[in-house]
Formats: sequence, structure tokens, C-alpha cells
Amino acid sequence: MPYPFPSLAWLEELYRVLNHDERYAMVAQKWEGDMIVNIEPDPGEPNDELPVGLYLDLWHGACRSVQMYQHDLENLPSAAFRLRAPISNITKIFTGELDPVQAMLTRRLNVQGNMAYILRNIPVVLDFVRCCRLVEIEGLNPPQ
Repeated sequence: MPYPFPSLAWLEELYRVLNHDERYAMVAQKWEGDMIVNIEPDPGEPNDELPVGLYLDLWHGACRSVQMYQHDLENLPSAAFRLRAPISNITKIFTGELDPVQAMLTRRLNVQGNMAYILRNIPVVLDFVRCCRLVEIEGLNPPQ
């Protein structure tokens, strides 16, 4: 079932996927770090629904909680990692059109936090994105 993106419905489905995916639980069993994904409008394209912040509390192969924040991104909770990108780059990552590691290295996805920890845990990052791709985004082609 496709979900509007970004939306609380999409985020809650991702929460469900992360907590029921045995592969993610195994690959991410040593991961410790929550994150916020700041989704911004594409440059030059106003969007009344953006910016949005998606908070995910990821801990030892599980997602302990999720929260969505709209517009006021200055008062978000602190998190170990903060990712920031225009919505087109985020949706390309979540549909498989853009590799997440390439996006980080080319700054199409801005990452704040311990980059060495992320680079040591690339399999976790890739499996997290695999789980994101399992949640279909409304209006886009289904994940492949």
C-alpha cells in the first residue's frame, strides 16, 4: 500500500517494517544512534508542507520510537545523527534511484554526526535504506 511522503502514516509504516524485519535486526544489532531526517523543499519550488523532520530512535536492530515534526525544525530534539536534503533527493534514495552512500559523499544528503561511525557501519545504513524502500511512496513507482 502506498503512503503519502513525508507523512506520519509513512513513518509509522517504516517503524513497523524496521521492527518486523529479521535481516535489519541482525545487521543493525550493534547500532546505537537516533536520527533526524530533515526534508526540505526543492530549491525554487515552494511547498507548504515542508520542511519536515522525521525522528527515528534506532537502537540495537530495533526502532524504539518515531516522531514527525513540521515547519518548526529549530526545536527538534537532539539526535546522534541529522540528515538533511531536498525532498527530491530523499525520495530518490528511498526509491532506489540514488545510492545513499553516493548521496552522502556528493553532499546531496548532508550528514551531521559521527561520520566515522557511519562509514564503519555502511551495512547498517544500506539495510536501513532497504527497509525504507519497502514502504511504498504514494505517486511514485513501487520499489524494485
